Amino acid sequence: MLLFCAAFAFVLVIFLMRRLRKRIAAECDICDGPPPGLDSLPLHLYNTVIQQLKQQKHELIVQSQADQQKARATENFSHAVLSNLTCGVLVFGANGLVRTANPAAKDILGFASTTGMAAESIFGRSEVHSGTCTRDTVFPDEAPAESVSVADEIHTVLREGVKKRRVKAEYQTPCGDKRSLSMTISQVPAADGSLLGVTCLINDLTELDSIRRQQELHGEISAEMALQLRTSLTTISGFAQQLANNRDPDMAREIATDIAHEAAQLDRTIGGFLTSKQAATSAGASR
Repeated sequence: MLLFCAAFAFVLVIFLMRRLRKRIAAECDICDGPPPGLDSLPLHLYNTVIQQLKQQKHELIVQSQADQQKARATENFSHAVLSNLTCGVLVFGANGLVRTANPAAKDILGFASTTGMAAESIFGRSEVHSGTCTRDTVFPDEAPAESVSVADEIHTVLREGVKKRRVKAEYQTPCGDKRSLSMTISQVPAADGSLLGVTCLINDLTELDSIRRQQELHGEISAEMALQLRTSLTTISGFAQQLANNRDPDMAREIATDIAHEAAQLDRTIGGFLTSKQAATSAGASR
């Protein structure tokens, strides 16, 4: 029995080894065979894949052209808006240099081109009017500076986290023309909260200040004129009372002469005032 069991186990092991060898040989034959090529695929499947790829390429081209047209239209619209603004617009980059400026800004500041210029090169030593500087972000226990330049205000918004500044300053162009400017300096934040740069909105108040000074001067002249009119009328009234109570012909002629002289002086004063006012009105209408 022991010999029989040993023989049976030997035969079984040989059988299992042959079977395992055949399986390994079959797997090696499959791995060594050539991979299936495109020719073995069905023709309709190949055509379907090609058509889908062409359709996707066409859709991508159409989408790219639409995006380019939209970006071009947005750029043209922004350029048209900036070009037709009556106020000046300066855009400073994060490095403190001018990136773009509209024609109004160049005309107000007196520069043919401001691209790449720093605030110090444009505004020089132009100082902000005392008491005209306002900010959106106020720091506690902050003492206002006595003398601050426009360039300092721009750097304050750009470097110190102040969102907006509104200032007034006296400015002199490179040609020597003096102008009164009102400026609003604001941050330009990105979508992620970082700072892209600073915009400077500039309004020329020179003509308005001139009109305001003329109005103040006319107000003073009007007050002085009213005082002169009252004095002249009082003088004429006094002469008239003396003339009514006086019986002397010589004195009456002298009083009448004084009344005529006072009336002539009053006429000259009123005529000069009306002439100057009419000239000022004509000048304002021509502007």
